[in-house]
Amino acid sequence: MFASRVLITGGAGFIGSKLALRLQKLGSNVAIYDNFNPQPHEGNGDTDSALSVAGVAVIQGDIRDLSSLQAAIARCDPQIVYHLAAETGTGQSFSLPSRYAEVNVTGTAHLIEAIRSAGKSVRRVVLASSRSVYGEGACVNSQGQPALAAERLAADLMRGDYAPKDALGQSLTPVKSNADCPVAPASIYASSKLMQEYLLKQGFWGTEVQVGILRLQNVFGPGQSLNNAYTGVLSIFCRQIQEGRTLEIFEDGQIVRDFLLVDDAVSAFVAMAEVTKMPTDVLDIGSGIGVNIADVARRLLVLLGADPGRVKVTGAFRAGDIRHAVADIARAEAQLGWRPGFDLDTGLAQLADWSRVMLRAAA
Repeated sequence: MFASRVLITGGAGFIGSKLALRLQKLGSNVAIYDNFNPQPHEGNGDTDSALSVAGVAVIQGDIRDLSSLQAAIARCDPQIVYHLAAETGTGQSFSLPSRYAEVNVTGTAHLIEAIRSAGKSVRRVVLASSRSVYGEGACVNSQGQPALAAERLAADLMRGDYAPKDALGQSLTPVKSNADCPVAPASIYASSKLMQEYLLKQGFWGTEVQVGILRLQNVFGPGQSLNNAYTGVLSIFCRQIQEGRTLEIFEDGQIVRDFLLVDDAVSAFVAMAEVTKMPTDVLDIGSGIGVNIADVARRLLVLLGADPGRVKVTGAFRAGDIRHAVADIARAEAQLGWRPGFDLDTGLAQLADWSRVMLRAAA
């Protein structure tokens, strides 16, 4: 199936806008639905003009407004809906739980109601979920057997003991995560993303609507907000480097993340429209390669012509942060025929060059 009519909620955002442009170029008739919240959109005005030039229909509306969403779906009559509208950011979610619940949970419920009432042609809904639903993620014990990690304790972190542990306090070794790993969200953001999955899986029971779920790792690249302190650690690093600041790294600098260039994430979403049979498994989307935060910070410093020693490992930590996040992408390869096309260094170079241009223009 390749949809001729597509609606993307959150379609003016970092990933959504690039997906809209890609699908429009491939021949789909694309509409986006977005509230243009200044926090993730500030400074990215070129995205709006690019969408207009490409012929993407732009509908301004809030996912919390059921009647507006119903009208948008009735107007677009989409065959496939990509649901990317969400509040993001682990740290911020602890301060704004009501907003995260309203946007991510109630907003998803509204989308289900709107599709069921007005979306007669909708056959597929694809959710941009998050690897955060795993919490600490897949681990093995000292015998190499799978073991469930408990949420890391503040008392351990304050002592500089950052390793994941089981419920008995035994240290565990993290490994790559996939949907076989039990979910154990460690933040309000993560819990709201998991609830999106549950709602969509249950909300179309008894209909012909197929639901696909992609759990994304850390997506980065040109176009990611340089101003939003709650998402996109690499884009924030780029800004701080060019402001002459020292990069402060949490814990011991050995936090591991799986960074995926946005173009590769977009390719995974496109594949969900192209594949003949929608995967029923939840698919993990990442590079499949882990890198520690201190290392990637030094790489960006070099790319932006700064001293690679301008890094300070602080020992600080945040509620909801996890130690190790790397995707097992085997199911995405097998069921979508998808795999990343760009390595980390290529993506970092693109991000560094783009950020340099954007910050000079804003100066």
